[in-house]
Amino acid sequence: MDYQNTANAVGDCLLSYTKDESGWKVCKKSNDVIVSWRPSTEFPGNVYKGESVVKGSPEKVWECLKPVPNGLRVKWDNNVKKFELVEQVTENITVCRTVTPSAAMGIIAPRDFVDVILVKQYEDGTITSNATHVSHPSCPPQSGYVRGFNHPCGCICVPISGEPNKTQLFSFFQTDLGGFLPRSVVDSFFPSSMVEFYSNLAKAIKSLKDH
Repeated sequence: MDYQNTANAVGDCLLSYTKDESGWKVCKKSNDVIVSWRPSTEFPGNVYKGESVVKGSPEKVWECLKPVPNGLRVKWDNNVKKFELVEQVTENITVCRTVTPSAAMGIIAPRDFVDVILVKQYEDGTITSNATHVSHPSCPPQSGYVRGFNHPCGCICVPISGEPNKTQLFSFFQTDLGGFLPRSVVDSFFPSSMVEFYSNLAKAIKSLKDH
């Protein structure tokens, strides 16, 4: 597979999501977090957008988010149980496997996802992680996990002019959970878990500051 081209295309895709305001419908608001959705053009489901101003510099926010094995995200994100490096493609592009725990009171069984991930920094200081599903010869589906498929998704940390200790954080989730889940379960799971994602992230950033 051409992992580099796939990864770069995802970077462009996510940036376009932040700039295109059309068609988003707000589905959840909580503590300065707004979650919106619109039909995905990638698969028969939805793309979800989270946005909030987070207390913490882009560097601190990124420290909690960056997609690396043994990184902080496994510690604070309830939806990431394990994160493994499958292949280092270039300095900024990796293929990784993510394992998620069961969710929605056991209705959603443990999943695993294999993604190519691009880490990209822009001239204005914006830092991004950009991911989408790929296949990899050393990572076939494994027993005990339903293989899910992430369509273009990731996080975008945008500096706020004049506010060095705040970050505008966009998050995009566009996931085919695989298996045979009722649509209603999926549609209720993502908005709630995204609000929880921001809440847990805020606590993780705060604990970084305290050290």
